[in-house]
Amino acid sequence: MNKNIISVFLFSIMFVGTNFAQTSIGKYAGEFLALGVGGRALGMGGASVAAVNDVTSGYWNPAGLAHLDYPQISLMHEEHFGNLVNYNYAAVAIPYGKDMSFGISAIRLGIDGISDTRDAGVDRETGESINLLDPNWQTLHPNWGLDRTKITEFSNTDYAFFLTFAKRHSENLYWGANVKIIRRDIAEFGATGIGFDIGAVYIPMDNLTLGANIMDVTTTLLAWDTGRNELISPTTKIGAAYTLNILGGVFTPALDFDIRFENRRSSANFNLGPISFDARFGLEYNYNNLFAIRGGYNDVKQFTVGAGVKLPKLNIDYSFARFSDSEENRLPDTHRISLILTLEEPKFLRNED
Repeated sequence: MNKNIISVFLFSIMFVGTNFAQTSIGKYAGEFLALGVGGRALGMGGASVAAVNDVTSGYWNPAGLAHLDYPQISLMHEEHFGNLVNYNYAAVAIPYGKDMSFGISAIRLGIDGISDTRDAGVDRETGESINLLDPNWQTLHPNWGLDRTKITEFSNTDYAFFLTFAKRHSENLYWGANVKIIRRDIAEFGATGIGFDIGAVYIPMDNLTLGANIMDVTTTLLAWDTGRNELISPTTKIGAAYTLNILGGVFTPALDFDIRFENRRSSANFNLGPISFDARFGLEYNYNNLFAIRGGYNDVKQFTVGAGVKLPKLNIDYSFARFSDSEENRLPDTHRISLILTLEEPKFLRNED
């Protein structure tokens, strides 16, 4: 599918929406935050609220950061829909004292090189400049056209920064919280917001972990410089993960549910009125902590696969997703690769004293 067609379509939706000075529930206002991070989690369909135990916890469940015993650094790059959307992630986390952890994470999603035709319209009969924001202009006004010398480019860029704190309340109960800052820019328009997440991890028995994360718990306000405000409503994520020692390795099935309150109906797995439920399911087999293979099913009805290898101090993880089985309507495949560096040396070990 042509990059410019998709990009102009996205821009048209957002541009029209910013012209109304009002506050509204943005059903998909925070959707770029739902893409996920980390090759391990994404290979398992994003079923990670309970399974996550590394630096990527800052995204999936802030309480999971309390698992850390050594500092970690993570990087991820993804080309979504082929090379149309570039998605990058970086995070750092450190254990502190005997029961606390701190982390900072950053996400950037960008569509670059979008054609801006707003000032390039021309009436072929009169030569006058015209505005082409009407999506039906070619049908309604056959004399209108484009002056290609006036076409410029802009970017649509979204940023999110997470500041994470986690604490071991007891041996089997951890809790954590995020403060996140959001910035969205499209052409000359911009929006800024701040939100909060709270999460918990409970380990009722050795092989079972339960997790919960309420994202945007207080409802996150995105204030556009056009006067329009959008509200990102809370999303509750609950999940469970179980570990089995078999065939010389560890087999981990995980199941998550995303519960939203945005009146998503046809796009959700199922709903009760305005409350929607989306399931995520993942499997991982990790052989002797050397390599892993993964599969999953995510909230946008995709099957995912992935693999990972553990080197000294370095984890390399890969995941793959396909958006359609139809050759006619298929968007380009999505490939994700991530790295986690663990400073696994005695001098960096969590101080248990």
